[in-house]
Amino acid sequence: MAVPPRDPGRRTAPRPAVRGARSGVPVRPRAPLPPAATRGGAPRGAAARGGAPRAGAFAPRRPPGSRRAGRPLSVGPRRLWWGLVLVVVPLLVVTGKLVLLQGVDGADYAYAAEQDRLATYPIAALRGAVVDRDGHPFAYTVDASRVVADPTVVEDPEKTALALSALLDAPIDELTDQLSADGRYVVLARQVAPETTDAIDELGLAGVSFEDDPVRLYPAGSVGGQIVGWVGRDGAGLGGIELRFEDQLAGTDGQRRVEVGSGGNPIPSGIDESTPATDGSTVELTVDQDVQFMTEQRLAEACADGATTRASAVVLDVHTGEVVAMGSCPGYDPSQAGRTDPELLGNPVVSDVFEPGSVMKAVTLAAAVEEGRARPDTVLIVNGHIEAGDVVVTDAHDHAPVDWTVTGILAKSSNVGTIMLAREVGDATLERYLRAFGVGEETGVELPGESAGILEDSADWTESRAANVPIGQGVSVTTLQMASVYQAIANGGVRIPPRLVESLTAPDGTTATPEAPEATRVVSEDTADALAYMLEAVVGPGGTAPLGEVEGYRVAGKTGTAQRPNPECNCYAGGGYVTTFVGFAPADDPQYVVAVDLERPSSDAEGGQVAAPVFADVMRAVLTHNGVVPSGTERPDFPLTAADLAARDPAGD
Repeated sequence: MAVPPRDPGRRTAPRPAVRGARSGVPVRPRAPLPPAATRGGAPRGAAARGGAPRAGAFAPRRPPGSRRAGRPLSVGPRRLWWGLVLVVVPLLVVTGKLVLLQGVDGADYAYAAEQDRLATYPIAALRGAVVDRDGHPFAYTVDASRVVADPTVVEDPEKTALALSALLDAPIDELTDQLSADGRYVVLARQVAPETTDAIDELGLAGVSFEDDPVRLYPAGSVGGQIVGWVGRDGAGLGGIELRFEDQLAGTDGQRRVEVGSGGNPIPSGIDESTPATDGSTVELTVDQDVQFMTEQRLAEACADGATTRASAVVLDVHTGEVVAMGSCPGYDPSQAGRTDPELLGNPVVSDVFEPGSVMKAVTLAAAVEEGRARPDTVLIVNGHIEAGDVVVTDAHDHAPVDWTVTGILAKSSNVGTIMLAREVGDATLERYLRAFGVGEETGVELPGESAGILEDSADWTESRAANVPIGQGVSVTTLQMASVYQAIANGGVRIPPRLVESLTAPDGTTATPEAPEATRVVSEDTADALAYMLEAVVGPGGTAPLGEVEGYRVAGKTGTAQRPNPECNCYAGGGYVTTFVGFAPADDPQYVVAVDLERPSSDAEGGQVAAPVFADVMRAVLTHNGVVPSGTERPDFPLTAADLAARDPAGD
């Protein structure tokens, strides 16, 4: 029997018995699989054919969670939502940030970028000058620069160092190390002259620039150094007038803002803005530089005598209180202050105190005359010693009783006679006069570090202290205070506190004159005249200071020889002496006061021997320098004892 041909798209198979058919009940086998099913084609079942399953047909069971081979994974709606969120939200954040940067913060970031290219350089104000009364400079400032570098911008450290070495007078290896250092700022040289910086600028060295670094010059050297003071490395005042008038001298710095390129050099067409500096004011002193020089020269000679360890002097104008000269030995050169012993950098004239000795007797006698307790021709019987509590005070040399006039007590510098007059006046009254003359308080002179001196309240004086104070022991003053006492006497009894500054002139030419100190009458003119008369006797025949005379001029003054405390034993024994002389001239028309004190730890010489000659030389210099006419009157005769009075007036009138 012929077999029909096989349909290539269809398989035939024998029909086996279906497993699981009930006995006796025929079961229809499944439809045969199409060929594609065996090759991973369309899935089995009715769904694959696009229709409903046939009645009686069934699909094989699948384990839970399994899927048919080749069918795509089903994604639920929730998973799609979260995927969208994870993609869209970051995009929105990034987009918003870009909008914020470009639209809102863009200007700020552009400005910040511009500022990063801007370099700010200070423009140093030139410090004001300090000049004397005639405009001669004690101190002034000139332009100079600090040469600096940014090592991160320097192209070739060794080549740059080679170019700078000769101009900066610095070793090549040292400059190379600096130019190769870590960091962005090194100082290569300070206070370089303008011509040198111009030469460096012409080289066009990348990373090398300049900053203002002015130089303070002191053309007078040590002359007036203790008055003027000095400045530190930063240019700020550290002593004297430099410190006291720091705000006025310093001025106000300016600044320059300039846009720079990658090499650190200004961009020619870039931003260039400047705020100019305001230079400092010029301080004009009352000091005469020539008199100052002569005074310091004479003090240096005194310090060279082998016994004087310190010497000070002050010259005051009688009628104004102006300081014409002020100095001490040893002094210092302000330009060398950094290499000077710090102990020497002060101004002893205003800061160091000492017991003045007999120069204070003028105050005691002024109180006695003003209070009506004595006149120049009053006679006292003066013994060679006097008891004062638990001590006995003597004159320079003990002696038998002498009938001295009050003029003679001052001329001979009698301790005993002065104590007798002080007891007539009373402790409280004497203290009042001492303070009126400026003892125990600062003078107010325009210098830092001034001392007020030492003057205890009279209520606390013991009997021995009450005897010491009238003769200048147990009380301490500065050289300037001592001069101020005699300025009041020479000025007819009117005290004018000393001053040192004449004016301040701003850069625009505006001049300000400090308010003049208030004058105070201390004693009457008659009392002042009586004191001047008695003080002239000190320099005359029979007085303690003939070496204080100045040829052609009448001189009035007073010596002092005070025991110097010995710090080793906290006593006077072995401490030596402080010798002083203070006076004014011409005595018949006073113009200047000169005060001198010498510290002599190893000497017992008296003021009339060593201080009076220094006074005479300084006074002579100031009188002649300023063209003061010599005295036109003769010095009077001074009756120092009762016998002298009787000889002058035999009739007793």
